[in-house]
Amino acid sequence: MSDLLFYPAAFLLVLCTLIVVHEFGHYAVARLCGVKVLRFSIGFGRVLWQKRLGRDQTEWAVSVFPLGGYVKMLDEREAEVAPDERHRAFNRQTVGKRSLIVAAGPIANFILAILLYWVVFMLGSEELLPVLGTPPAGTPAAMASVGNGERVRAVDGQPVATWNDFRWLLLQKAVDQESTELEVINEQNEVAVRRLYLSAAGEQGWEGDALDRLGITFYRPLLPPVLGKVVAGSPGAQAGLQSGDKILALDGRAISVWHELVLYVRDAAGRSIRVEFERQGRVATVDVVPESVSERGRVVGKIGVAVADGGQARREMHTFVRYGFFASGGKALIETWDKSVFSLVMMGKMLTGEVSLKNLSGPVTIADYAGQSAKLGFDYYIKFMALVSISLGVLNLLPIPVLDGGHLMYHMIEVVRRRPLSERAMEIAQQIGVSILVVLMAFAFFNDLNRLFFG
Repeated sequence: MSDLLFYPAAFLLVLCTLIVVHEFGHYAVARLCGVKVLRFSIGFGRVLWQKRLGRDQTEWAVSVFPLGGYVKMLDEREAEVAPDERHRAFNRQTVGKRSLIVAAGPIANFILAILLYWVVFMLGSEELLPVLGTPPAGTPAAMASVGNGERVRAVDGQPVATWNDFRWLLLQKAVDQESTELEVINEQNEVAVRRLYLSAAGEQGWEGDALDRLGITFYRPLLPPVLGKVVAGSPGAQAGLQSGDKILALDGRAISVWHELVLYVRDAAGRSIRVEFERQGRVATVDVVPESVSERGRVVGKIGVAVADGGQARREMHTFVRYGFFASGGKALIETWDKSVFSLVMMGKMLTGEVSLKNLSGPVTIADYAGQSAKLGFDYYIKFMALVSISLGVLNLLPIPVLDGGHLMYHMIEVVRRRPLSERAMEIAQQIGVSILVVLMAFAFFNDLNRLFFG
């Protein structure tokens, strides 16, 4: 399947799954509370498909705009209700029941995230070891004397086993701490503690990769720049490069290790590179134009070649991580909680201006990440789905009219006032809520387009 179809398909699967789970949370709890559900819709706007099912003849529908959904319940504020069904109207329920029905959607998203993480942790996955590379000069990692090949054992005393664990823990520390201690062990089995200052992580409003600004890079084994596999039809193959070729220079600049080749090509997307190489004792040159590939929100260049003798080095940098049934459940709960709190903290920092609104992502960026994670493998895709489910749950709990959190806010006000807000007050609040969401969506779409065209 081409990327033109693969990425949207991966995105739609994530989106539809999360919408169905969210709305089913509302539906299931409404039914448990005795409320009659009139319609369960995936999407908004014109109905594409519908079918009536069940004792109440609930209308199940799929509508034209898939960016959301809704559950329509019997409600006297929206239409006249027969006297014998008034006890089943949403507005006739206690504040507690109404709040439970409203909160059930986000809660369903959190439950889904826990289950997804639980499955991934039980099945296990290949993970990178937390081994650090040589940091760029002048970065906090360089000033902390981080050395190439040092493996992180703990961050502020918390053990880490994988690169993802280390990266996530470091990001959490960088949000609210000035510095952290990395316990590392080098290739000579010597243990040391590196004091890493974290202020650089948020220097640009947390835009881009915070770890790059800290100088945290993954270990790169010093492999010679000899080609292994050359992908058929790739820019490298079209230029005539072959397996076994040793790259000597790029645009006249001599290289000695594979990583130098990778970095140079990544920064040359769409631009011709003069490649000097050695083949069977003879030196030759070819021109290669790296294809532009979207990766983590930026455009990079690739020529479709892999390093020779890299298999052993890659295997040494990986570990297979799997947890038992109960340990997986516990880790899934912690993972969901940590990411929920982190999302709330980052949203709060957006409101205070500490985090740039450029970090908001819309459907284009999410679709890009969905496609990338699906290509990396089942476990990456499931983790991505869990992360988006958490984000959806947190977003819906924000006290913004129109969202679930806004309705919960109405209910809290009703408890304090001992009577509901007036129809007029709620109408004004809804208009404000819609305006806020329109502005946020506009920012997200603008950021999407900016990333798409300018990287």
